Amino acid sequence: MEGGFATLRVDAVCAVRTALLTAENLQLAINPEPTVEEQALTNSSGSVEEAQGAGNDDLKEMLESNKESLKLEAMKRIVGLIAKGKNASELFPAVVKNVASKNIELKKLVYVYLVRYAEEQQDLALLSISTFQRALKDPNQLIRASALRVLSSIRVPIIVPIMMLAIKEAATDLSPYVRKTAAHAIQKLYSLEPDQKEHLIEVIEKLLKDKSTLVAGSVVMAFEEVCPDRIDLIHKNYRKLCNLLVDVEEWGQVVIINMLTRYARTQFLSPWKEDGLFDENSEKAFYDSDEEKKEKAESKPYVMDPDHRLLLRNTKPLLQSRNTAVVMAVAQLYWHLAPKHEVSIVTKSLVRLLRSHREVQYIVLQNIATMSIQRKGMFEPYLKSFYVRSTDATHIKTLKLEILTNLANEANISTILREFQTYVKSQDKAFAAATIQAIGRCATNISEVTDTCLNGLVLLLSNRDEIVVAESVVVIKKLLQTQPSQHSEIIKHMAKLFDNITVPMARASILWLIGEYCERVPKIAPDVLRKMAKTFTSEEDIVKLQTVNLAAKLYLTNSKQTKLLTQYILNLGKYDQNYDIRDRTRFIRQLIVPNEKSGALSKYAKRILLAPKPAPVLESSFKDRDRFQLGTLSHTLNTKATGYLELSDWPTEAPDQSVRNVEVIEPVKEWAKPLGKGKPAKSEDKFYSDSGEEEEEEEEEEGSGSSSGSEDSSSSSSSSSSEEESGSEEGKSSSKDSKSSEDSDKSSSHSASNKKKRLQKKKASLGSKDSESDADEKGKGPKAKAGSESSQSQASSSVDGSSSSESGSEADTDSDSGTEQKKKQRPKPKVEEKAKKEVSLLDLDDFAPVPTTKSSVLSPSLLSDLEGLSLSSASSTIQVSSPTFVPAKSHELLHRMSGKGLAAQYHFPRQPCIYSPSMVSVQLTLTNGGDHKLEDVHIGDSSPPGLSIHRFSNIECLEPGASITVSMGIDFNDSTQAANFQLCTKNDQFSVSIQPAVGELFLPVTMTEQDFLKEQGKLTGMNESSANITVSAESASSPISRKVVTVANMGVVPSGQDSIHRFAAKTTSGGALVLATVELKEGAAARLTVNTEKTVVGSMLLRELSTALSQG
Repeated sequence: MEGGFATLRVDAVCAVRTALLTAENLQLAINPEPTVEEQALTNSSGSVEEAQGAGNDDLKEMLESNKESLKLEAMKRIVGLIAKGKNASELFPAVVKNVASKNIELKKLVYVYLVRYAEEQQDLALLSISTFQRALKDPNQLIRASALRVLSSIRVPIIVPIMMLAIKEAATDLSPYVRKTAAHAIQKLYSLEPDQKEHLIEVIEKLLKDKSTLVAGSVVMAFEEVCPDRIDLIHKNYRKLCNLLVDVEEWGQVVIINMLTRYARTQFLSPWKEDGLFDENSEKAFYDSDEEKKEKAESKPYVMDPDHRLLLRNTKPLLQSRNTAVVMAVAQLYWHLAPKHEVSIVTKSLVRLLRSHREVQYIVLQNIATMSIQRKGMFEPYLKSFYVRSTDATHIKTLKLEILTNLANEANISTILREFQTYVKSQDKAFAAATIQAIGRCATNISEVTDTCLNGLVLLLSNRDEIVVAESVVVIKKLLQTQPSQHSEIIKHMAKLFDNITVPMARASILWLIGEYCERVPKIAPDVLRKMAKTFTSEEDIVKLQTVNLAAKLYLTNSKQTKLLTQYILNLGKYDQNYDIRDRTRFIRQLIVPNEKSGALSKYAKRILLAPKPAPVLESSFKDRDRFQLGTLSHTLNTKATGYLELSDWPTEAPDQSVRNVEVIEPVKEWAKPLGKGKPAKSEDKFYSDSGEEEEEEEEEEGSGSSSGSEDSSSSSSSSSSEEESGSEEGKSSSKDSKSSEDSDKSSSHSASNKKKRLQKKKASLGSKDSESDADEKGKGPKAKAGSESSQSQASSSVDGSSSSESGSEADTDSDSGTEQKKKQRPKPKVEEKAKKEVSLLDLDDFAPVPTTKSSVLSPSLLSDLEGLSLSSASSTIQVSSPTFVPAKSHELLHRMSGKGLAAQYHFPRQPCIYSPSMVSVQLTLTNGGDHKLEDVHIGDSSPPGLSIHRFSNIECLEPGASITVSMGIDFNDSTQAANFQLCTKNDQFSVSIQPAVGELFLPVTMTEQDFLKEQGKLTGMNESSANITVSAESASSPISRKVVTVANMGVVPSGQDSIHRFAAKTTSGGALVLATVELKEGAAARLTVNTEKTVVGSMLLRELSTALSQG
């Protein structure tokens, strides 16, 4: 045995020895240099640095070679390394050596590298400054600009004097690209050394005088960065910037527009003062005598500054820009600067931006939400553009919901509530909750639908989704506070659902409602308190607080049933973990439970706890955002951001206008000379051209060119002429106008009158009644008709001769009459807008320098151009016709008992309004049913604010028993919303309202069946409303057309089938087509279809026609 153990011991010792030797050999193998893989795993950073070092050596060799191609390849690799975030600073010495290379591409890459590392390698960068200074003298403008860019990027304070000298030299460079770079360098130098501000302002003042569009945007950006408060620098360059604006690059346009917005708020009077009264004055002045005209002209409180009008006119074409920032900038400019009746021109452009990316939609919708609070009428016609899509993000949906709520009124609330019903079912719970809040706001703002909304919200209490139920309870609580006496049943219903509701906020709201109105539910309230006593310890804190409040209120009103329950709940709350609940419990106990230590407050416990509480006001979250400028970061965040410049208030007195005339007049005179020579040539060509159709086409082309030149200001010459035209439009005659400008004005008046007469001939041959009414309104109806008759009977040469004599006489009368008379004889702005709606997405008509409804703002040439456009685009077969049927029914406007003897009735004659094509004609019959005569009968104030009414002339005296019929025009804006105004006598004022039926908002049109079907094909989908009806026996016996035209002022369209009846009209204000089709089927069944882009009008018309045809 011992021998066996000895053998095992020897074997074990040998095995251990062998293992030790093997381990020693392994250790010897590991100690030497690691392999590549081991090195990568253990010391990866070191290997990368060595590999990069080896790569840098290769790049250094390439940069030091004599071949340009190798150097260029090396620089491309180096810039690639920088783009990947790798450090290439070691190559700085090798790169700087190539800054003097003659290869432009290589120099550009070297400059890119130097801009990146100049601040880190300040010593080496300073050594290369001499190279950059030499490059500033390079004949290539790109090299000069790049050298300045690199020099200004070296953030070393010691070279500030050198940078300052370089910027001053570059500011006088012949190349506009270099001057643009100098403007960029100003901002960099200012951020490095603010003490150089005064010297930089001198350079900015010099660059502001630059006439290049390439420089304008950059120098204005430098102005905004360095000295935004130095408005005096802009005075002399204001008109130049306005005229160059259309040709500046897009981001420069944004900067300039924002700067000019701030400038205008300090230099011009507010165009919002007495905006409505201004229209009334001008309407009456159109018919008054010369003395009255002078008196009213002197009493007018506001006349727009020509420079103010210049800014509005030159920014208007930019609404068609492809850059959304430019469109948004112009929109905010019009919102903050334009007269209120002109702001709506930006609506189409903003709605167009909603087709862009969601980031753009978010900003645009935020601004529309702010606008829609103050101006609902702007976006109401585009209601369907704000309908929520399933693909929209939640924040986009919420903003659209906000806008729909802001736009809700009595006319469209039914449509909006139908949309909201769909939104409540959305899978997006946050959006569904926001929809319920929106329904609550609509119910608060529109009293007619409060009950409907309440009933709908009560139905939502049975929803399976807790969030929807909770939000509904909260909204119902707010709504019930407005009229609690009428809704005790709803409170009872909510109490029954209390056990099924688990959301703390909803449970707390129900408890508050029961406690607040416990006297209306005396049987239910104690039972709810009993249930809460059982679950008090497991409830959330907010529910516990409301439970304590409920117990206190019930103790005060029904102490017999709830005394013990109240004491029990107060004892539970006394030892609650939350200190708020403990404090509330102690306070309530001392307040309601009388004892010896009770203070004086216990006497007033009931008045304190059960005091009537004001109903909460459900307001838009965007209500207070108008304090920030639209389109800014501060407006988006709803808080003042760093660098935000507030818009100043309008000045109370007009600042001196001459500060903008000092240096701008001379270039205007120089540019006006060639313009004055060119214009007569064009007018003579148009004047002496033969052949009718070719002549009209050439006139339209040349007219559109001239109008676009005056409006867009695409060149310096056209821009200067637009300044002169704006001056004449404003009625500001200038003694400094050159003779050439006078000649050009005369020639333009010749050509304008000729074009107008030819277009009037064309209109007369088409039989358009709109053109006849327009001609009568302008006071040129007989002349136009006579001209058209002579043109049909005489040769083209005689036509030219007669038109030249007539245009000459017109030009003479225009030149002899004063500026005031010119204002009152211009055509209406609303006529222009109506014509342009058929032409393009955006209206390009000019604005009136004075906001009037009867007086015109357009020059005769521009008016004729736009008339030509409307003629060429409109189909000759779709024309306004006379009414098929005029109901004799009159409606009572004012009873003689309410009117103290004055009785009034109104009637819709269904004729085009002679005052404005966008107005509905209304006839008033005024009767004196009293014993005393009524003096000074007239129309007073009107509402809503955007309502446009043409008032009848004052009736000086109305004898007892006498009756008089007068006509007036009302622009209902294609809505059945009532027009409220005051019917006044000398001593009294009576509030009256006219609410039109939807059928009275139309003008009948005639068209062929083919055109009807073509237009109907364009108005499908959301633009189509249809219903199956049962035609009554009385309707079946009498013609269908008789029933339809009785309800609505529509024209009958000829139909090839006896079973199909078609009717067509257009809305008075918007000019939108309205098509109705009645298709008779077997028996008494029929299909009624209405097609129009005005969906609200279409649904209302469908409902009225269905009722008329069904009831007979």
